Amino acid sequence: MQIYLDTCCLSRFFNDQTQTRIRSETEAFAEIISGFILMDWKWIASEVLIYEVNQNKDSDQRAYIKNLLTYAHKIVPVVPERLRGKQIALLGFQRRDALHIACAESGESDVLLTTDDRMLKRAERFHSQLRIRVENPHRWLLEVTENE
Repeated sequence: MQIYLDTCCLSRFFNDQTQTRIRSETEAFAEIISGFILMDWKWIASEVLIYEVNQNKDSDQRAYIKNLLTYAHKIVPVVPERLRGKQIALLGFQRRDALHIACAESGESDVLLTTDDRMLKRAERFHSQLRIRVENPHRWLLEVTENE
C-alpha cells in the first residue's frame, strides 16, 4: 500500500485534541505512521509537501514534521507535475492541493489522505477526473482495518 499524506494530516498532532473529530483523525494518523515505520505501508511524499512544511513558522512543529518525513519512502519532484497540477486546479482545487494530487498520482500512490474538508468534497465531486482516491485518514483506516 502506497499512501500520500498532505500537510493537513502531518499537522493534525498540533490541533485542538479536545475535539472528537480531530482526536480520532490524529489517532488514525498515528496508526498510519506506525504502518510506515513497521514497513507495512509505503509513504509517498513530495517536494510540495516539504516546501509547505518548511513554511511552518512554529520551529517545534516544523522540526517534528521534518523528523516524521525521514520515514518517507519516496519524494516526488514537483517540476514535472506542474502541468497536471494546473489541469487539476481548473477543477476548482487550490493550487497546492492540486499539486499534492498530481504528485500523489505521479508517485503511484493508492490513496491521498487529507483532513481538508474542502479538498475532500471537491475530490468526491471530481473523482472520475482524478487518478487517485482522496480520503480522510480516519475513514480510510476504518475501511482498511475492517477488510483485514
